[in-house]
This record gives sequence, C-alpha cells and structure tokens, in this order.
Amino acid sequence: MMAAVRLLLRTGSSSSSFSCVHSGFGATLLRLSPSCSSRPKTQKRHAAHFTYQPDPVPAEYGPTVKMNLFQSVTSALDNRLATDPTAVIFGEDVAFGGVFRCTVGLRDKYGKDRVFNTPLCEQGIVGFGIGVAAAGATAIAEIQFADYIFPAFDQIVNEAAKYRYRSGNLFDCGNLTIRAPWGCVGHGSLYHSQSPEAFFAHCPGLKIVVPRGPIQAKGLLLSCFADKNPCIFFEPKILYRAAVEQVPTEPYHIPLSQAEVVQEGSDMTFVAWGTQVHVMREVATMAQEKLGVSCEVIDLRTILPWDVETICKSVVKTGRLLISHEAPVTGGFAAEISSTVQEQCFLNLEAPITRVCGYDTPFPHIFEPFYIPDKWKCFEAVKRMISY
Repeated sequence: MMAAVRLLLRTGSSSSSFSCVHSGFGATLLRLSPSCSSRPKTQKRHAAHFTYQPDPVPAEYGPTVKMNLFQSVTSALDNRLATDPTAVIFGEDVAFGGVFRCTVGLRDKYGKDRVFNTPLCEQGIVGFGIGVAAAGATAIAEIQFADYIFPAFDQIVNEAAKYRYRSGNLFDCGNLTIRAPWGCVGHGSLYHSQSPEAFFAHCPGLKIVVPRGPIQAKGLLLSCFADKNPCIFFEPKILYRAAVEQVPTEPYHIPLSQAEVVQEGSDMTFVAWGTQVHVMREVATMAQEKLGVSCEVIDLRTILPWDVETICKSVVKTGRLLISHEAPVTGGFAAEISSTVQEQCFLNLEAPITRVCGYDTPFPHIFEPFYIPDKWKCFEAVKRMISY
C-alpha cells in the first residue's frame, strides 16, 4: 500500500493532474486538479445471466394483477393471515417489511402480535417456530438470507424434521414454513448467493420447494402453509423484481412434489429449478436453432420429495438427461437425480447423464460470471451429449 502511495507522490511531482500538499499532521497529501474527480468511478453491473420468460396468465384462479415475485409472496402471506387467525410471521426485520419488502404493510394490517421482529438468532427463530407450530398455530419464519440458515440447521434437521416420528405421531410441527431468499443475485459474493437445498434434501421429514416465478411462488407457498409437514421455501432473490407476471389475487394451490414440463421436446431432457429453469429454456431455444435438437425442459419445483416419475418418463422418451443448478456440483441434488435415473432408465440412455453446476469453491464476487452455470456452459454440454 505504502509503495503505491510513494509511486503516486513521485508521479505527482511531474504531472499537472495533481499536486502535493503538506497537512498539519506532517503527512503529504494529494490535491487533484479540477480536471480530475476525487469520486471513484461507478462500476457497471453485469447484465443478468438469463432472460426471464413469464408463465402464461392462468385462467382457472380468477382475476389477476401484475406482480413481481416479492409482491406475489406478500400476496400469499396476506391471504394466509386473512383466512387463518392463528398464522404469525416472524423473523429479522419483517415488521417493517424485510430487506426484500416481502412483508411490507402486513404488520399495519394485522397487528404487531401477528407480524413481529425477532433477535438476530436463526436457531432461536426456527426453535420458536417449532414451538408455535407444535401448539397448533401456523408458524411462518423468515431467515433473512438462505446463507444464514446454517445456525438453525440442528433445529431444522434434528427437531422439526423428526418431531412427528419421535413422538409416534402424538405431536408434530407440520404447520411450520421457513422462507429464505436463495441463489445468486449478481453481486452477493460468499454470504448472499448460496443455494443450500442439498444440505436439507438428505433429511427425511422436510419438504423443500423452489419456485421459478411469481405465479408459481404464490401457489406453492400457499401449499406449503397448508401442508402438514415442515417446509423450507427458498425464494430466488434475483427474481424478486426481475420476474413479473399476472398473478391471481385470490388464494390458490399448486401441488407439491409434482414437477412441471414447461417445454416439451423429443431429443434431450433438461431438469432445473428456480432461476436455472429460465437459463435452460434459453438453452433449449439455442439447441433447436443451432443444432436442430428438440429439448424438453422440466421444472422440478419440489426438491424433497421429488417427482421421480415425471423425470424418468421424459428420459425414457428422449434418452438424454442434463441437470443444472447453481450449487456446487459435488453432492448437489443433481447427483441424486442422476443416480436415480441411471438406476431406473439405464437401457434407455443414449449418452451419459450430464451435470452442469457451480464449481466446488466458495461463491465468488467478481468472478461470479465465470462461476455460474450459464447458457453457454449448458449449450456446450448439449453438443457433447448429442454427438456421443
């Protein structure tokens, strides 16, 4: 650092850009000329690594309103609080609306006894939620970022997931839903970008859900509230404002543990969830236009318990499977899907099952564009698979 300062001082003596000034503290400071700005240049943010593709307007659920993803989450929470007098929302900063504004206005509407802040203690948040749910109320806990869910890991996997089993079904905390912003966002770095779904997928007794957009988010979240098992609902935070759709205003439910074929194809099956679904839809378009390859795109939606039947049915038809997620490749949930499909569809496979995922490193900051499994990495995998 001092070497750089000395270099600037030496350069300054022969440059018209700045001059040297002696401060009262005996230190030599730099004075910039009027032509130079002392303000750091604003860094340009990278464009999103995907193009959002909205779902068609649903006709079966009544009138719709234009909402982004965080507004659809708010709508689901509002619906539940309005129809369930036992429902409570709690977490860090939820009283004023939360850092992503998902609970904005709910405290004013329903009161401080039903929407309230907690201490910064994820273990305490989930432990409290287990008690609330075990008492028969609907507990909706918010973990401010999925990256910070790990202090609550013991409460989730050793208490919430096992509560019914260890009591022989005398007690349960099935009315507990844990919400958490999830996935990369373009500038989140190590502690605001992680996708920890695979850690919890190893634990029977939980349901894990990741939506791809506003319509899906509201319907799946309401299904989590209604389900009689503790649910973890991961919300792709990069989609909070980027994803906009016509969302029904009335309550509706999208079944858990049912994958959805969002695009039909005949040559290759793509499986993804959350933001990555939109990446894979772009890849499917590229494969059709550049290679003449017809790709079927499936949104898994529920990570646990996952829809084996829909995935295997597709692979039997196409003979090829590509799975993609943002989380690191080793031990990621793509490995579980790959193993199951290999066991059940081995004689139908025309090429090895391929995973395109994050690297086995911490999530980087400035190198995020190189880390994420973008459409170019996936497209290269398609070319390898089709020529196998």
